[in-house]
Amino acid sequence: MPTGSAPRNDRPEPAAARASFQEMWRDLAPIGRHPASRGYRRYAWTAADTDCRAWFRDQAETRGLTYEVDRNGNQWAWLGDPTAGDAVVTGSHLDSVPDGGAFDGPLGVVSSFAALDELRARDVTFTKPLALVNFGDEEGARFGLACVGSRLTAGRLTPEQAHRLTDGDGISLPQAMEAAGHDPDAIGADPERLARIGAFVELHVEQGRALDLSGDRVGLASAIWPHGRWRFDFRGEANHAGTTRLVDRRDPMLPYAETVLAARREARLAGAVATFGKISVEPNGVNAIPSLVRGWLDSRAADQAALDTVVGGVEKAAREYAESHGIDLDVVRESFTPVVEFDHALRDELARILGSDTDLKVPVLGTGAGHDAGILSGTIPTAMLFVRNPTGVSHSPAEFAAEDDCVAGVHALADVLEGLACR
Repeated sequence: MPTGSAPRNDRPEPAAARASFQEMWRDLAPIGRHPASRGYRRYAWTAADTDCRAWFRDQAETRGLTYEVDRNGNQWAWLGDPTAGDAVVTGSHLDSVPDGGAFDGPLGVVSSFAALDELRARDVTFTKPLALVNFGDEEGARFGLACVGSRLTAGRLTPEQAHRLTDGDGISLPQAMEAAGHDPDAIGADPERLARIGAFVELHVEQGRALDLSGDRVGLASAIWPHGRWRFDFRGEANHAGTTRLVDRRDPMLPYAETVLAARREARLAGAVATFGKISVEPNGVNAIPSLVRGWLDSRAADQAALDTVVGGVEKAAREYAESHGIDLDVVRESFTPVVEFDHALRDELARILGSDTDLKVPVLGTGAGHDAGILSGTIPTAMLFVRNPTGVSHSPAEFAAEDDCVAGVHALADVLEGLACR
């Protein structure tokens, strides 16, 4: 197949794929969309999340699939016996970052149902169980930790740690889960479920422009960069903004601002990325010098050494700036994910399936974004498909993928599922 075309493009496009994709995309689009920003606010265990979960259940039951919610709130839709073992699983998540785009997460879930519709139109025979999944709280927008649903399932987040998570209003994760009708005391590692899975393939919109620059609609993931989140607490002294002399101030905003610039400098020198994208200020008054400025650093790099260099450099600079202004500083690592190399055998099998009718290869890309597939990779074989994003914009209302490229992704996912579950 020419890499800029749909996989196996010698075969006519099944109408089922495009029609089901369009219908599902139209039905899901209004849920959790903010009227002013036009972005999405689908936060875990909120009303918008409940509506998304109802949508997923409806899609499963409409197709005659066996629907279930696991102990950690992740939703599953099964074709075949869930207990048979060696299942092939696909899906992603439906929650969003604050004012996020339409495609990050939902594209993978919608495409999983559309791929199943296409496979049924092909009249294939499944020889393995197939499951479609919506992992809960992937973005971490409400409780500050990404991939909560998959982390709990894989045992990479303990129930005790999860129970300590709170949102900006002081509501704990257990309180939010209980209010949404889920038992928070049931959460925890689920090795029996993971043992029944032979492969997990997650389709996702590309969060970058590599495919657009190469002219390809669909690509494969090679690895996820190591990444983490660090909280910087600059503690000074609150005082009157109009009467306190500049020389008498202990203003934590000053070293924080210098640290933001240092993060950009360190990332540029290391060929990495670093972002202070969230800030909390106390007492947060226009006419008050802050007593506390709390900023969160997100940093990612192609390898661990580069990431260590960036974060170490930012912290060193922050401590120097804080000292020069008479400010106390605490730095806390809130989350960290080491480099994830996706299963090479599974990745090579996907490349073989997608390139079976041609001598051309499917492009293989690295990514700086975290995913549920990365969390699960230490326990089960995982792989990822990327769909072209012409602007490279993500985590924004401007996030976009053309319908033809989305349908090409559905075709690719259907080919992969056929190759893995129907032989």
